[in-house]
Amino acid sequence: MPTECNPTLFEFAPVAGRAVVAAFDGGRITSDAGSLLLAATDRAIGLVDRFSACFTDHRCSELIEHEVSTLIGQRVFGIALGYEDLNDHDQLRHDPMMAILAGKLEARRADCAPVAGKSTLNRLELSRPEATRYHRISHDPAAIEALFVDLFLASQAKAPAQIILDLDATDDPLHGQQEGRFFHGYYDCYCYLPLYVFCGRHLLAAKLRRSNIDASAGALEEVTRIVAQIRRRWPRTRILLRGDSGFAREALMAWCEANRVDYLFGLARNARLEEVVKLELIATSLDAIRSGRPARRFKDFRYATLDSWSRERRVIGKAEVTGDKANPRFIVTSLKPAEIDGRRLYEKIYCARGEMENRIKECQLDLFADRTSAATMRANQLRLWFASMAYVLLCALRRIGLAHTQFADATCGTIRLRLLKLGALVRISVRRVKVAMASACPWQDEFALAHLRLSMAAV
Repeated sequence: MPTECNPTLFEFAPVAGRAVVAAFDGGRITSDAGSLLLAATDRAIGLVDRFSACFTDHRCSELIEHEVSTLIGQRVFGIALGYEDLNDHDQLRHDPMMAILAGKLEARRADCAPVAGKSTLNRLELSRPEATRYHRISHDPAAIEALFVDLFLASQAKAPAQIILDLDATDDPLHGQQEGRFFHGYYDCYCYLPLYVFCGRHLLAAKLRRSNIDASAGALEEVTRIVAQIRRRWPRTRILLRGDSGFAREALMAWCEANRVDYLFGLARNARLEEVVKLELIATSLDAIRSGRPARRFKDFRYATLDSWSRERRVIGKAEVTGDKANPRFIVTSLKPAEIDGRRLYEKIYCARGEMENRIKECQLDLFADRTSAATMRANQLRLWFASMAYVLLCALRRIGLAHTQFADATCGTIRLRLLKLGALVRISVRRVKVAMASACPWQDEFALAHLRLSMAAV
């Protein structure tokens, strides 16, 4: 008698004389049980409710199944869990954890799931600042931008004495015919050129821009807005702007000097600057020959460009020789020599800006901030904000729940893999919802500690 094959049953190599088969028929089982920590983090900082307040729903309330807050939470939680595509939600809307995160175990209508599918979420991403006949949900871009800074301010127990705002531009490669695409010679691809502003791990701004512009374009407007918002809460906090040579522009430096904001920017080298550190380079070459190791010296001097700067400014030159190659570098700053010497300013303060690039990598590689495949820049900017909010949520989980643990400095991707991607059986009864997670999970202690801390923070 021929064997009957079940096309939905997957057969694997036998173990101990027993057949091993698998099928997607487990019922209420989830692979995202750790997302309960995301929900607890959201309750602690109020991200989804505050983000939802930036949207206005013009739909008829009697005819809708999914509230705006449900849609926004679903999108932010989905990105944090690694689901960057809206298509994923056609299956995820039946996942019991998504229903728990939405606070809605059953749909009001028989033909709906507790959370939305791809089409409804797509209409949210295509929302506009003003509602139209076909786009009934609108959003306020200014309110969303302000929310990033508000969340940062709320995360601090007291006003710090000084903060450093890091500015950087990065490439966002494009592979279609998106609005605003241009070829960028440095990155050698068609791309956007988003502007990021961070304070440590805290994301303060994520501005999508065309790539046919200067790296500093729009930075002055963003800095003006952010600094004003910070000073309304922390009027005595000292602020230092830090960035690479793409931000060493007269308009930005002059604004800082006029508004009690310090700056520290890289400065592109040229023949005049190299001539200033010529003697230091010769001496450094001799140091490298004698020691057989790379050597460096620093020179602190005043400098002004021939026509683009309005005044002389303090410049520190690094004369470095590695092997037989000279590598002079320069920075320009408003900080006085009496406050900090040139070597420490370059090595300890300026070079630390490289950590911001790791934050951008987290946003783009772990949270899909570069998934800008919509046709319009407006929709792609909203996608960037959704990804950025997912980053803020995971950073809050790391800051509040995982401090002083092995995950205190982990990337968003590592936190997702270790603590959020947990298999569990979900049992729903009249009195409670039980999420039975894998007994062999190796990070149970960290999960329990994060739960305790987040519960206390939400009180």
